[in-house]
Amino acid sequence: MAGCALTTAVPAAAQFWQCAPYAREVSGIQIRGNANTWWGQAAGRYERGHTPKVGAVLSFEATRSMRVGHVAMVSQVVSDREVLLTHANWSRPGRVERDVRAVDVSSAGDWSQVRVWFGPIGGLGTSSYPTNGFIYSGHAPKAVDDSNDDLPTVTMASAGKPGSVGILTLVARPAL
Repeated sequence: MAGCALTTAVPAAAQFWQCAPYAREVSGIQIRGNANTWWGQAAGRYERGHTPKVGAVLSFEATRSMRVGHVAMVSQVVSDREVLLTHANWSRPGRVERDVRAVDVSSAGDWSQVRVWFGPIGGLGTSSYPTNGFIYSGHAPKAVDDSNDDLPTVTMASAGKPGSVGILTLVARPAL
C-alpha cells in the first residue's frame, strides 16, 4: 500500500533558549553551567579581556534581578563603546535576539557597566548592568538556524494515490 509522508521540522525558535546554551552554540565557547560561572571557568581555557571582538562572549555579573548572570555573543563591533549582541532570554523569555545594541556606560570605558537594548520598550532604557568582560572564542561565530518563525515547517512527499493514509513524523532538535 502506497502512502504519503508528512514531515514536520520544528524550527529552533520553537525551542525555549536559555542564554548560556545559546551563547555556547553560536560562539563555539565550550563552557557549561549558569552564565555567572562562565568568567571563572574561562580562566586558563580562553583569553579574557575588556575589548569587544566579533565572536567574543560578553559575561554579565549576577545581580539581584539577574541571579545567574547573562552571556551574549558580540555579533558586530560598532565602535569602542558600542557593539551589537546576539543572545537569548533577555527581552522575551526563551527567545533569541540578533544584533541588538549594547553600549559601554562605564566611567573608565572598560565595558564593566553596560546598557542593552530591551525589546518591550524598543530602546536601551535606563538600567545598566555590571559585566566581567569578554571571553574570546578564537574563531568566527557559528551560524545557527534560529529564525523567529514560530510555525513548524511542513514538507509533503507523496508516493501514492491521492487520499491515501499518511505518516506524520516530527523532527525536533535535541535539548542542549
